[in-house]
Amino acid sequence: MTIVDKSYGISSPVQPFTTYKHSIELQANVADLWWTVDNVEEEIIFELHVKTTGWIALGISPAGGMIGADIGVGWVDQEGRVHFQDRYAFNRSKPIIDNTTSDWFHLQGREQNGWTCIQFKRLLDTCDSMDVRIKSGTNVIIFAYGLVDPDLSRPDGDIFYHGTRRGTRMIPLQSYGNSPTEDKFSELDSFEFRFNNYRVPSTSDTTYHCKVYKVPSRLSTKQHVIAHKALIDPANRDLVHHLLVYECDSATIFDDANLPDGLCDDIFPKLQLCTTNIASIWAVGGDEIEEFAEEAGYPVGGDFPIKYYVIEMHYNNAELASNRTDSSGIRFYIGKELRQHDLGYLSFGTYPNSAAIAIPPKIARFNIDSYCSPRASQHFPESGHSIWTKLIRNNTATQYLFNAEAYDFNYQFENVLQQPIKLYRGDAFATRCIYNTMNKNEITLGGPRTRDEMCLHIFTYYPRMNDLYSCWTMNAMASWQRLMNSSSPITDRMLLKQWLLNITWTPDLATEWQEFYNSASRDAFFGRSGNLEQEFFSILPKYKDLQPFECEKQQTNDSAVTTIGYNSANQYKRFVLLAFVPFIVRTSFK
Repeated sequence: MTIVDKSYGISSPVQPFTTYKHSIELQANVADLWWTVDNVEEEIIFELHVKTTGWIALGISPAGGMIGADIGVGWVDQEGRVHFQDRYAFNRSKPIIDNTTSDWFHLQGREQNGWTCIQFKRLLDTCDSMDVRIKSGTNVIIFAYGLVDPDLSRPDGDIFYHGTRRGTRMIPLQSYGNSPTEDKFSELDSFEFRFNNYRVPSTSDTTYHCKVYKVPSRLSTKQHVIAHKALIDPANRDLVHHLLVYECDSATIFDDANLPDGLCDDIFPKLQLCTTNIASIWAVGGDEIEEFAEEAGYPVGGDFPIKYYVIEMHYNNAELASNRTDSSGIRFYIGKELRQHDLGYLSFGTYPNSAAIAIPPKIARFNIDSYCSPRASQHFPESGHSIWTKLIRNNTATQYLFNAEAYDFNYQFENVLQQPIKLYRGDAFATRCIYNTMNKNEITLGGPRTRDEMCLHIFTYYPRMNDLYSCWTMNAMASWQRLMNSSSPITDRMLLKQWLLNITWTPDLATEWQEFYNSASRDAFFGRSGNLEQEFFSILPKYKDLQPFECEKQQTNDSAVTTIGYNSANQYKRFVLLAFVPFIVRTSFK
C-alpha cells in the first residue's frame, strides 16, 4: 500500500487518526479529505477535517449537486461524543435521514483547534437505492458544514441550511494519483524548459505559443526522468490553460542558435515533425507534480534519438488583459539510476477539428465515438457528461481502461490505475465522449480554443514504442460530402466549418445529427510524426459490449440484496498501461 507520508496542500493543523493512501485539500484553509480504498473488504475509509465546531458533511453525488446525493453528516458534541447520520437528498432541500438502511459508519472523531475531524467508512457499493455507488473512474464529491451542532432534543434542532459553506470536487477516489511534495526530489538532478517573460497577446482570448528546446548537452548518457513538475507562473494561473510537451522526430534538424519560437500557427511549417508525439502534459486543475511508476522512467539524453522538444502553451486571456508576461514551463527530475523500462505516452480519441467534432445545441446527450483497431495495436511489443475508453479483445469489450461518468474540465487529474492493465497485439480500443449542450444556442466544434471541444485519453505505458504515439479518428470527408449534398469532394475544411456554422438548428435536426454520427464512415490515423498510417471504416466496428452483473451485499441474516452494475474483466500481460489523463476542452461537457 502507498501511504501518504506528507500530505500535499493540506490546511488542517490536526493530524489524521491514521495513515491513508490518498489525500486532497477540498477548500483551502477550510476542508481536507483523506481516504483509503480497501479492495478486500470492498469499502472506503474517509477522514474529513473542516474548520468549524459545527456539523460537517461529505456526500457522493450522481451529477455534482444535491439531487440524488448520498450524504454522511456528523458532529462532535460538547461531551466529545460523535454523532453520524446517513442521509439522502431527493431534491435541493434538506437531505432526509435514510431510515431504510444505515450505510455510513463513523469510527472516531474529535474537535481540536477549531476544526471538526471525523473518520468514517462506507461500502463501495451498498446495493441501496438511496446510496450512490463509488465506481472506478471519477466520483463527484460534495461537502458542506454548519457553524453549530444540531440539537436533536429540540423540534427545530436539526441541521440548518449551509448557505455558501459548501463545495464540489470531482475526484477519482479509486485511482487518484497523489501528488508528492517537491522535497522528495530535492537531491536529484533536473532540467527545465521554460518561457522567459513571454508577453501574452491582448488582441485575442486564445493564444497558442510554441517554443523549441534542445536536451541539455550535459546529458551525455541515457538517463530516466522519474517525475516532472508544471511550473505555472503564480501570477498567471488565470491565463495558462494547458501546456503540452511534444517530442520532435529524430529526423528533425534545427539551427541550435536560432530555435523556432513564436505563435504555433506561424511557425507550424518548421514543427511538422514535432506536433504528434506527446512527452508530457499539464491541464488546468491538475496536480503540478507527476511521479512515474517505480519500474519505468521517461528516457532522455545519450543515445536516445529524441534531441528536440516543443512546448505548446495555451493561454486563455478571456478579459484581453494587456501587459501580462509569463514564464511558465516544466521541470524534469532525473533518477539516480536507470529503471527497468522506458516509458511512453499513447493517446486515443478524435482529432480536435470540425470534421471530427460538431455538436448540435440544445441536446441533453450527444455521443462521439472513436475506434482504434487491431491494426494499430500490431505496433505493440510482442510477448460535458462522461468519457470512457474500453479495451476490445477478440471483438468483445473486456473492461474499461477508464470510465469518467462524471467529468469536470476544471479538475483534470492524473488517474493511476489500481492495477496495471496489460495488453496484447490485436487488441482494439473504443473511446466515447458524451456531451450536454442544453446551455448552448449554437453549434460547438472541435478545435483548440477554450470554447471549442476536444476528446482525448492520454495514457502512460511501458515498454515504450517508437512508432505509435496516437490513434485518432474523424468523420470521413465523403460522409460530410453526402450530408452537404455536394457533388464535389470536400478538400477545404474551412468550407466545411463555415457550412456547419451556418446551419439553422431544429430539435428534429439535432436528433438526425446523432444518427449521422452513428452511421458516418471514419478515417483513423495512427503512428508517429512523419509516419502516420491511415485506416478507413465504412462504419465503426461493432463489438460485444460489457455484460451487466448483479450487485450482491451479504446481510447479517445471510440474505442478499441485488442491483445491476457493470462487469470488469481479467488482467492481461505484456504491454502495460500505468496512468492517464482524460483531456477534453469543455464549454458544455457534462
